Amino acid sequence: MESIYVDNNATTPVAPEVYEAMIPYLTAQFHNPSSMYERARGPAEAISRARRTIAAFLGAAQPEEIVFTSCGTESNNAALRGVARAAPARRHVITTAVEHPAVLEVAKVMAREGFEVSLLPVDEAGRLDVADFVRALRPDTLIVSVMHGNNETGVLFPVAELARITKETSPDIVFHTDATQTVGKVPIDLSGAFRHVDLLSFSAHKLHAPKGVGALFVRRGTPVATFMIGGHQERGRRAGTENVAGIVAMGTACELAQRTMGEEERVRALRDRLERELLARIPYARVNGAGAERLPGTLNVSFFYIEGESILFQLDAHGVCASSGSACTSGSLEPSHVLMAMKVPHSAAHGSVRLSLSRYNTEQEIDTIIEVMPAVVASLRRLSPYWDAEKGAPRPDAP
Repeated sequence: MESIYVDNNATTPVAPEVYEAMIPYLTAQFHNPSSMYERARGPAEAISRARRTIAAFLGAAQPEEIVFTSCGTESNNAALRGVARAAPARRHVITTAVEHPAVLEVAKVMAREGFEVSLLPVDEAGRLDVADFVRALRPDTLIVSVMHGNNETGVLFPVAELARITKETSPDIVFHTDATQTVGKVPIDLSGAFRHVDLLSFSAHKLHAPKGVGALFVRRGTPVATFMIGGHQERGRRAGTENVAGIVAMGTACELAQRTMGEEERVRALRDRLERELLARIPYARVNGAGAERLPGTLNVSFFYIEGESILFQLDAHGVCASSGSACTSGSLEPSHVLMAMKVPHSAAHGSVRLSLSRYNTEQEIDTIIEVMPAVVASLRRLSPYWDAEKGAPRPDAP
């Protein structure tokens, strides 16, 4: 059975062009880029080219503002912890209740260390209230960390506006955004609309490059302490031998995303058709994030009175790879913190499924999901005790 992959917010398949670009640096040009001999110059130059490519893609003023890391999680940790070490006198942190664990868990640790952390709420569509944000800013605020696109619902936050407000309040407040889900999917210009953003995190494996490489944009002049101590790599900011093949792959993926950004509208059309058909065919379902601006390929839908994990197992039996939320919290029996912050009822939050598309998905794959999903939900509802307990009436899907 050929599988249908709709879990691109967890990770993406490596693009063929990206794979081809990596191969020389896994074979003939395997040398350590910090070595002094001639053969090491090729890998070193490849890193420089990738840095220039990524900086240009994001609109960064200087290639040196791109610092390579191992993943988005490391980039987020480096941003928050690095700023805290660089400016220890400030003790107030602002973030949101729906951030990825790579930000939320760091914020919890900082709170235990004596920082005051303001967690901003969202409304039922997952949107952030700008007025709440303005009220949270204080003279002693150290850093603001607000994600660009939510990994579970795809809801986009107005990062450009929030960063501008932050800098107008105080230029000393550092503004960070986790753009792991948005780089390569929606335009980002760090010299334009995002010119007030100081730090931006992202990861290669979300844009059709391999796992194990990420980046942190650090605007020139932003106070960030060294976050990995050792050698001289990354201008002394992040020691450790560079993942040359991964960095080359990341640069190539950004080049490819620049050329294929227009395809995101086709992805959006696929997502919208899938959404319409599932809601039309399956009663007692809701789209989480409906009404908010969302990533083109993300659909988070809850089916009342059944478990999301059971849906995923049944979908897997039909060759459909999906998820119930963040891959970093997979295995937890607790409902999604994102959906809880959105006040999604427990009877729906437990039955949530995330279907995240990419430019490699086809109309035929969407047709298959539309055909399979109603039968999966109906079969699970026939076995579920939740419907009887909630409604005391026959199930709508009963034969």
